[in-house]
Amino acid sequence: MGEVIFWVIWALVAVSAMIVAFSKNLVYSVFSLLATFIGVAGIYIFLNADFLAVTQIVIYVGGILVLLVFGIMLTNRIFVAKITQSSFQRVLGFVVVGAMMLILSLTILNQPWPVAANAAVFDSTVDKIGALLFGDYLILFEVASVLLLGALIGAATLARKEM
Repeated sequence: MGEVIFWVIWALVAVSAMIVAFSKNLVYSVFSLLATFIGVAGIYIFLNADFLAVTQIVIYVGGILVLLVFGIMLTNRIFVAKITQSSFQRVLGFVVVGAMMLILSLTILNQPWPVAANAAVFDSTVDKIGALLFGDYLILFEVASVLLLGALIGAATLARKEM
């Protein structure tokens, strides 16, 4: 059952990413990007990377995608806007992408993937990451937080209107 769910998520990511890349309607592209981000979070769950899955949803879906949606909502006449794509190297792009797909497919199919007799018990990574962040890497964590705070204050200062 888990394998079927994995392939459904993989198909969701692939199809929605193609819609993002090839859609001429900006609204369809943004909502397809939502499906892509959620599908990538699902793949992270299959990789037992629960912290990355939650981070993917919080940062990309909750932050960046909401910013894009508000940007579209606050822009005038966005529903009539069409994205134009003028590509002169389309054939070369398809050849390069096809070659990369062939190389990756041959590599994946020729790799002897080991299969465990008993599935491993899922072990959450959140407590281990938390122990490392607030233990061994506490000083680096605090330095990064001060750096991000400084960047936020700088961005707010630059974005402020002069009176």
